[in-house]
Amino acid sequence: MVFGIKIKNVLFILVGAAIFSFGLVHFNMQNNLAEGGFTGITLLLYFVFGIDPSISNLVLNIPIFFIGWKLLGPKTFMYTVIGTVAVSVFLFIFQRFHFTIPLNNDMFLAALFAGVFIGIGLGIIFRYGGTTGGVDIIARLFLKYKGYSMGRTMFMFDAIVITISLLTYLNHIEAMYTLVAVFVAAKVIDFIQEGSYAAKGVFIISDNKHDHIASEILMRMGRGVTVLRGYGSFTKHEKEILYCVVARNEIVHLKKIVNNVDPIAFVSVTTVHDVMGEGFTLDENKRPLDV
Repeated sequence: MVFGIKIKNVLFILVGAAIFSFGLVHFNMQNNLAEGGFTGITLLLYFVFGIDPSISNLVLNIPIFFIGWKLLGPKTFMYTVIGTVAVSVFLFIFQRFHFTIPLNNDMFLAALFAGVFIGIGLGIIFRYGGTTGGVDIIARLFLKYKGYSMGRTMFMFDAIVITISLLTYLNHIEAMYTLVAVFVAAKVIDFIQEGSYAAKGVFIISDNKHDHIASEILMRMGRGVTVLRGYGSFTKHEKEILYCVVARNEIVHLKKIVNNVDPIAFVSVTTVHDVMGEGFTLDENKRPLDV
């Protein structure tokens, strides 16, 4: 396809845009909840001036499109255009073919589901290389050049927009529930972004059985082990330190292997938020897995 974009990515971006728009219409707009970023601005324009969010979303994002083209490259730009236009289209559809979700005036449920739907929708869009324009582009730039998580960056921008919304059409109760929705959305976005490649990093120190442990891990789990040179500050002895990255559901198996070989081995487990390479993003032939 043009600029190397993939049909699968486009389809998932459309799915994410649909989920995002559904949550915005059926939970945020129906329960007078605000939102952050450019989406929050479109809601502000809707509640204060009656401007259709599907229109204001496109108008506000036109300048951002040029920033996206220059800094993110043509492929991400195309995904951004697709995501932004898709959100406007689905907002238009869901506003005209919507239904009321009876929550019995339970604002906590409204905030919770608003955050979940928006977080899942945006997380899918981000996961497959797209954005919905506006602050999403800025969040991707912060991720690319500063290493900040997208959820964290968006939360900061959201707080600014919500403050403005509080000064215009929100009451303090609605503002607080909006913050709950934004917080939930940020966590869900990060979970979806990192969840596919999240893993566990394991450091293993065994005085005499490190070679046996490494071979057992390789044979029984098919995971590679790296041997690091260490030095014990207390014992003043050099040590062989094993390092291995495994999927989260494999950590119990690995611990059992270590315990069977050397019950007194020292084991330290850390969370790895992003993994690239064979067994995670590459197969045994060094070819990219389908992600």
